Amino acid sequence: MLFVTNRVPQEGYRSSIGRRVSFDLQNTTPSKHLFFCRRTGEGIYHEEGSQAFFSELKNLNDEKTQVLLYIHGFNNTDEAQVFPNAMALESQINEHAGDALVKVVPVIWPCDDDSPLAFADDYWDDQRAADESGRLFYRLFGKFEAWQKSLVQQGEACHRRINVLAHSMGARVLVNTLHEWAKAHGSVPQLFRNAFLVAPDIENEALEKGEKGQHVVDSARNVVVYYANDDLAMPASKAANLKNKTLSRRLGMTGPEKLEKLPDKVYQVDCDNFNNTVDWPKGHTYFLHKNGKKSPVIGHLADAIKTARVSPPQRKHELPYP
Repeated sequence: MLFVTNRVPQEGYRSSIGRRVSFDLQNTTPSKHLFFCRRTGEGIYHEEGSQAFFSELKNLNDEKTQVLLYIHGFNNTDEAQVFPNAMALESQINEHAGDALVKVVPVIWPCDDDSPLAFADDYWDDQRAADESGRLFYRLFGKFEAWQKSLVQQGEACHRRINVLAHSMGARVLVNTLHEWAKAHGSVPQLFRNAFLVAPDIENEALEKGEKGQHVVDSARNVVVYYANDDLAMPASKAANLKNKTLSRRLGMTGPEKLEKLPDKVYQVDCDNFNNTVDWPKGHTYFLHKNGKKSPVIGHLADAIKTARVSPPQRKHELPYP
């Protein structure tokens, strides 16, 4: 599985194609460099380099396969959560679609995975890492854009469609990434076919015009917000933010504060019917099938990726649990 990260390799910053790399999970300081890598087994990673990385995605066997970038959430580490979730996401979407619809590529940023007693401190460490990571990950799209331009000059344009799924605090990473792009380039192009925000741990007004998250809306043909009022991670997030005197309802708990303020391409999907059933007891990672419980989100994602349309077309929708 290909992945990109700004974790600091224990082997040092200097890139070397093919070298084996490892990461100290207790080091949550974001690197100032991006590393384009491949996972070939549990804990076995090698550096690929950006050119080989992008070329492999361009040359996937099935021309209809779309890329799905997966930006993980708070308190997730590589082998414990990120890669298992990424592999499950890819296999479950493809199984629903009946073909190789997506190739999932994890975007890994440094965060802690310590005990529940350290929740508040970890939350703030991860939030800082999410902010700093956003200032770096915009280079990922810059590198991709430069690579695409070079292909166009050679008459070999890449038409591979790209989607992004940002879970929990991963939405903060995405918001900061696109905000940095806008600061550097003045605006954000349509990078994604779909931008899926699942249980997003950002303010519920974050996507409105004038807010940093408006660039998420600019970046995609469709923006889909999945939320659940009884997602237990959301009150915990709100409590942690109170520590910094920040009082705001979370997008992953309420959906957009005022949907009418957002363009028609923004949809909100209520997942209250099943989030705790699928992901007991937190009800936070409810976008995957778990323990024999099927998540309706998988089918909803797959259909939007395949058709580039959100179904049903109503902007407010409640997903049923069969």
